[in-house]
Parts: sequence; C-alpha cells; structure tokens
Amino acid sequence: RIVNRNRYVICTMATVTLRAIVCSFSIIFLLKPNGFSCQQFSITFQQPTDCGVESYFDISSLSCVKCGPNQVNSKSGTRAVLVSNGASITCQQCPDANQGVTQDGYGCIHCPGSVGDNGKCQCPKGSVLVEREWNGNPLNEAQCEACNATEPAFSAPDMTGNRCVRCEDSFINSSQSCVCGTSNIQVRISDIWCICLHLHCFMYSSAAACLLFSNRTACQSLGNMCVMNMHSSSTINNDACGLYNTILSLICDSRRTNLPWLYYGDQLGLASRILQNEPLPVGFSFKGTQKLRAAVYSVRGEFLRWESVGGGNLQVGRHDQFLFWGQIHKLFLRVKLFLAPVFYDVFLVIQKPQEDKRLLAVPLLNINQQFNGQFTNQGSSMNNWYLTRRLMLVDTLSGREKSLSSSPKVIRVASNIKIGFQLVTNTQKGQVYPPLMTVTYSDILVTDPTTQTVTVSFSLEYTMDQEEARVKTDIALGVLGGVAVVHSLLKTASWKRRIASPLIDLQTIMKFLVFYAGDLANVFFIITVGTGLYWLIFFKAQLFVSVLLPLPAQEERFVVYVGCAFALKTVQFLHKLFVQLSVDIFFIDWERPRSKASKHVEGSGEAKSQASPVSIWRTYFVANEWNEIQTIRKINPTFQVIAVLFFLEVVGFSNLALRDPSSDLHLSPEAYTPPYSLILRYGVASAMWLCIGLIQITFFKVIHERFVEDKIRQFVDLCSISNISVLLLSHRCFGYYIHGRSVHGHADTNMDEMNTNLKREAENLCGQRGLLPNSDTQTFQISITNRLRAQYDRIIEPINWRSGPSRLVDASANPCEQSTNAYHTMNRFLGSVIDHAHREMDYIVKDKLLFERIIGMEFIEPLDKSIFYNDDSHSFADVLFYGNEAVLLIFDTLFFCVVDLGSQNFILAAVLTYLQQLVFRLIRNGMGRRNLASKTLVDKRFLI
Repeated sequence: RIVNRNRYVICTMATVTLRAIVCSFSIIFLLKPNGFSCQQFSITFQQPTDCGVESYFDISSLSCVKCGPNQVNSKSGTRAVLVSNGASITCQQCPDANQGVTQDGYGCIHCPGSVGDNGKCQCPKGSVLVEREWNGNPLNEAQCEACNATEPAFSAPDMTGNRCVRCEDSFINSSQSCVCGTSNIQVRISDIWCICLHLHCFMYSSAAACLLFSNRTACQSLGNMCVMNMHSSSTINNDACGLYNTILSLICDSRRTNLPWLYYGDQLGLASRILQNEPLPVGFSFKGTQKLRAAVYSVRGEFLRWESVGGGNLQVGRHDQFLFWGQIHKLFLRVKLFLAPVFYDVFLVIQKPQEDKRLLAVPLLNINQQFNGQFTNQGSSMNNWYLTRRLMLVDTLSGREKSLSSSPKVIRVASNIKIGFQLVTNTQKGQVYPPLMTVTYSDILVTDPTTQTVTVSFSLEYTMDQEEARVKTDIALGVLGGVAVVHSLLKTASWKRRIASPLIDLQTIMKFLVFYAGDLANVFFIITVGTGLYWLIFFKAQLFVSVLLPLPAQEERFVVYVGCAFALKTVQFLHKLFVQLSVDIFFIDWERPRSKASKHVEGSGEAKSQASPVSIWRTYFVANEWNEIQTIRKINPTFQVIAVLFFLEVVGFSNLALRDPSSDLHLSPEAYTPPYSLILRYGVASAMWLCIGLIQITFFKVIHERFVEDKIRQFVDLCSISNISVLLLSHRCFGYYIHGRSVHGHADTNMDEMNTNLKREAENLCGQRGLLPNSDTQTFQISITNRLRAQYDRIIEPINWRSGPSRLVDASANPCEQSTNAYHTMNRFLGSVIDHAHREMDYIVKDKLLFERIIGMEFIEPLDKSIFYNDDSHSFADVLFYGNEAVLLIFDTLFFCVVDLGSQNFILAAVLTYLQQLVFRLIRNGMGRRNLASKTLVDKRFLI
C-alpha cells in the first residue's frame, strides 16, 4: 500500500531533478524513431491465473512478474504481499469492550473515544490517533491529537490517520486552509485522499504517487485521465497528458513499465512506419479465427479483466461473431444505461502453430485528439497522424458538477469506432498490415436520461490499395473505348453508303454519336459486369485473403460507370425502336387472275369481258402475321423476371452480395446481416439476369425452334404459300427481301388443290422456292440503286400523303382511290423489277464476303444495278425485336440493376422491369401496326 506523503510535494522539483540526473538526463522514447517492427508491439498473452504463487500479474506490462523475497501473489493476482517466516499466527479478541486493536495489529489499547467497525480506535475528523510516545514507548491509552489546518502549519491527517502531514496545495489555494472550498468536496481516488472534485486534484495526486512511489494503479489512473482528455498534448505540462509525458521523459528506463502505454512516439509522421512498415507475421483467412482481445481497466487504474472484443463490450452490441469483413453496427442506446467509464487496451490475437498465443497492440487514431491546438488526425494524410493507445467508450465523470453522485450534465461518447485492416499489395497469402482503430467522440448534452438516446456505431473495414484495379479499369476503358470509336465509324460509313449520301453533314455527326453511344454502352457494360463478377468470384471463393472489396466511397466510380452504361444503352434502344417504327415495307402480291369474267354494262345491253379480281385476304393474312412477330423475342420476359426473382430472393443468391466472405445462401434469423456491397449486388444481379437470359436463348434456338415452332421461318413459308413477297427498306437504299412467289403459280385455290400442291412440293415434283432457278434461298439483303429508290418514292407518295396532287395519279380522285392506284402501281412495278423487266433498274444476286458480314458493311456500291445478297440467316429480323435480342437483354439487365442499386430491393426492380418491358412492347405493337397500315395500304382494322 502506498500512503500519501504530501509533505514531500514541496521537494518535488528537486526530486525530479535528482531523478533526471540519475537517469543521465536521457529522454528514452517508448518507440525507436528509425523503424518499427510488429514484434516490438506484441506481448505473450498471460492472465492473472497464469502467474502462479510466486509471481503476480503486472497491470502495466500485462505480464507475470516474479515476487520479491518473502512475498507471494495476492488473492486478486495483481500484486505481491508479505508472508510470515513460518511461525504460527493466531488471533484473539481484546478483553475490554473499550479497547481497540493497535495500528500494527499486535496488541490492544484503550480508546479515547469509540471503537470503529474495524475494531480500531476512532478519532474525530481532523485529528490523528497517537498510540506511542515520541521515543516509541506504547501508551496505556490512545490519544486523539488535532491537526492545525491553518497557517503556517496547514496540516491534516494522512490516509492512515496516525500523523499530521501538510495538506495538498489545491486545498490551500482554494480556501487558505486544509478544508475544501464551498464549491468543492473531498473525494478519494486511486487510494489517495484527494482534495477537491476537479481533474487537477486527481492529476496531481496520481502523478505524485506515480512519480515518487511508482504506484502502478496511480500511473494507470493518470493515463486514464489523459485518455479522457482525448490524448491531447501541448507545450503546457500541467494537464494530464502533459504530466504523463513529463514523468515518462524523466524516470529511468526500468520504471517505465509502471506507466501505461499511451503514445506511439512523441512526434508526428510515424504513422506510416507503424502501419505499413511490416505486415503481420501470420496470414489472414476468411475461414480463420482471428479475434481481438482487450485489457480492461477501471477509472481508478485497477486492472479488471481480459475480455474478448464482442458481445456487448467494445463494440457496444450483442453480436459475438463481429469480425465480418465490412460489418457495421448502429445502435441507439439510452443515456441512463451508461455507467462508470472503463478503459480498453485492444490487442489482436496472433496464434502461430506450435507457438504461444501472442497479442499485437492495436494503435488508435483518435479523431478528437489535438496536438499543440491542431486536430492533426482529422485529415487524410497519414504523415500528420499521431497514433495512441487506450480508449474509453463513455466519459460520465468529467461532466458532473459538485458531487460524484450527481448526474452528469454532459457525457462524452465514442459515437463511431472503426477497426481497419489494409491488405498488403499483391499478396497471395492473406498478408495484412497492423490494424488501426479509429474512434470519434461526441459530446452529448444530457436533457432527459430516461428517454434520451445516443447513436453509436461499430464497424470493421478490410481495405486494399485500389489504385491498381482503377488503373486496369481505365486501361480497359481506354482500349475498348478506342475500339468502339472505330466500330462506330464503320457503322457510320456503312449507314452513309446505305442511304447513298456522300456528304458529311449534321445528320451524319448525330448518327455517329448515336452509334457511338451504343458501342460505348457495351464497353461500360462489359467493364462493369466483368468487375462485378471479378469481385464476386475472387472475394467469395478465396481461402487466403488476396483481394478485398472497395469501400462504399470507392464504389461511387463504379456506380457512375453503371449509370453511363444504362443512359447510353437507353439512347441506342430508343434509336433502334425509332428505326423499326419507320421502316418501309410493301407486300408484293404475285397472284394473277386465272380467267376473265363477263360483266354486263348498263345502257348498252352488252356484256364485256373483265379479269377476275384477286383476293386481298392473303395480303391481310400475311400482314397480320408480320404484325404478330414484330415483338417476339428469343426469351420469355415474364419467365425471365420470375426466374431471376426466384433465384435471388427464394434460393438466396442475394446473400452473395453481402459484404462478408461467407458464401452461404441462407442466413439464420439470429445471425447478423452485414450491409450489401453495390459491386457485389450488381455482379449477382447482372450475372443472374444474363445467365437466365442466355439459357432461354439457347433453349429457344436449340430446342424450341427445332422441335416446337420457328415463327421467323414459318413466316417465310407462309409468304411462299400465300404467293406474296415482302420488301423491307430499313435505309434509303438498303433493306431486305423475302421471296414468296409460289412455285405453283396460284395461291387462291381450294383445300384439295392446296394439299395437292404441298404434296407435290414435298416429293420434289415441282420447282424450288428460291429466287434463282434451282435455289432454295428466299431471303436476301438488298442494296438498291438511287434510280430504283427514286421510282419507289414517286409511287409510294400517295400512300404517305393521302391528299393533294400527285404526278402519278389523278388529282381529282379521292384519297382512297389514290392509295389504291398507288398500291397496284407499286405492286406491278416491284413485280416487274424482280422479274428483270426494267433494264435500267436490274439487279444481280451474289454472296456477301466474310469480312463484309463481319463488319456489317457492303464494299460494292450499287451504281448501275441493285445487288441482292443471299441471306440464309434471315437477317430481316433486324427490323424486329427478334433480331435485337442482345440490345434488349442488356437494356433490361441495366434497367433491373440500376433500379436495384437505387432502391436496394430486387422485388421492386423486378416489378418495374416487367412494367418497362410491357410498356415498350405496347409502344412497338401500336406504332408498328400504324406504320404497317400506312406503308402497305392494309387497313388497320384488319390487323388484329
């Protein structure tokens, strides 16, 4: 036990000077300034129960220290106590009721007053108990002598109450006596009678006991006061941290272990060498059992216990398995739940095979700390940080007024605690640098302790240097962006050739920008999906840590890429939709009357012969079939939405997007659910949507179209049976042709003749359906001449403009007659062109070169003759949804992912995506039906 010897305070400076001389005036820092090693920050894990009888647990070094001569471990295990030399010791009760036990415990003496509960004599306040004469002879009866609390003595009883000593300076300064002033009371802390209830009382008492008598508890108490002062230090040495640093610099090296470890050096700029000089000696694994352990101290500096971090202590929560990567706890705690502050020294448990368990000290970055009046730890530059040790969760003492029993007016709470690990660059063994704990304190004004709540959060972040990933992403974006520019230029050149326009005008520039938007959207989509899958696969599947997820702030760049991809893909999709809704289409009816019918002419009494009319119902039927296939797709949109939602929400693939290394698809209700990673969420959603879409496309192409129905080929067959060809012009001088001329000559027939014709065709008893003799090729890509297009525009004008004069039809005729005449004129004209009846508008049939098919551009420009390119792939579907499945699938994927990233709700994203598909399908059907009716003269009332 250390007693308060305040009479020596006057000689403190002399003693300090003497001790400084004994220490050879050397200031020995706790850390070496030239370099740092993880080993010098680690200790072997020991507990008070591990020390045995002949050793005790040193609360400063957190290790077992051998007891001195005739000493053994105390019951608490944290100090050494004297033992007897082996003699037998017995206890007796004092014979007289008015007798008390002497101070040394070896006798009885008559008391001048009452006997206390401890069996010893009690004296009034301000008096000391005298049991012996000045020469040491015992008195027959103890005496109570009053101490002179006034000038010049200024004396008061010491802690033992058996002698008068000079009272502490703060007594004298406050009241010119040994009595507290009117605004102060006497308290006891760290086993020393303190004078007034303010921090200076605690500081000076603890500092004196720590410096003069090496009292470990007093040293720890002084360190706790420095922690409550936010580790702030300055050139002024009369605060807690100043006293701590002064004592640290003046005492000898052998006594430094009595002081708590609070600072990593005494200067700024050491953080990078501490945190990034050397990785931890063990690799980190997602499947490992890395834990944090904390040494817990009371506010008086007493060592309380070792605690595993989690389950309600440091993390202020209830989750024991807190070491999830990226876990964040946010809790709302009532103010009335805060008790007396406790202090934590946090360590990381390092366990190597065949070795003892060691503890690595975790440095602390206190955001509220000041160094010479500046908040050095609030910046992002590590060179300005000042790392420390020890933290508290709540300070409920500093804000109390007048009495320790009064309620605090203000409390200081660790509102945000974050433990961060940084992965070593290019590691494959899970090497990480020493962890860093960052804490932010908030001062809370207590208004209503019963209902007031405080928001606190605890998080664990594992980070890596994302610069390399960012550089690779930029390189990929630059390379693919350059390829996109070239591809867009080729598409623009192809478009210019197909519209037969050699000039580069504003329309050309706008067309290039639209093409480039689509290609650049594909670039962003490839990069974002690749990035999402990369993090999803490598982060979730790794055994030893080699990659870590970007932090939420680092994901903003990725989200911007996704937004760019969606915006650009929307431009491309709307452009495709506009082109499809403005395509020129005409149905060429090859049917001719079989005979001439007699028609009676009124007034003349004569009968004239007139050709039998050709039925229009075949044209209506083909037009209806074309109208139906405008929005067919290679996937079922309804099944797509339901399947994606099923796998994400029911099967549990959405749990793969959580910011932890677990690959479990199902979580127990009691388990903590970490937040989602936007990159992982996008990776899971896009991968799921694309996988199900590709599976549907594969099934549609391999099984459904072969064994169930192929509506595109069925439409071509229908054209042949109906004796109707289809001309499609997606550009001014480029389009598609479906040759539907019947090999039987007529399609207006009865059932018997139709069945006979089909049977003859099946038995190869008639010609082939192809445009050329002995050919089955019915579909072509066509590149027509300007002359042919000009003639087409002149004929089709009455259809596009149903009123006004026309050079080809009678202006006096009504619009219906004009359109009918134009239809018959166009039908005869196109039929004659196909039959090579116009030498100046003739055509040739050939195959496209492989390179022409790859780049989607024709090398030969049709000057004198149009060119029909054989097209067995039925590419006329490019003017339908069917031929643009890639664009639609990517657009749906991005729409689904963008909605989900904004709402964090897969169900809402699925519903809105389905509605979006329905809306655009209705638009395509409605406006496509109108365009079909206006371009082919098929009354829209027959399009059902």
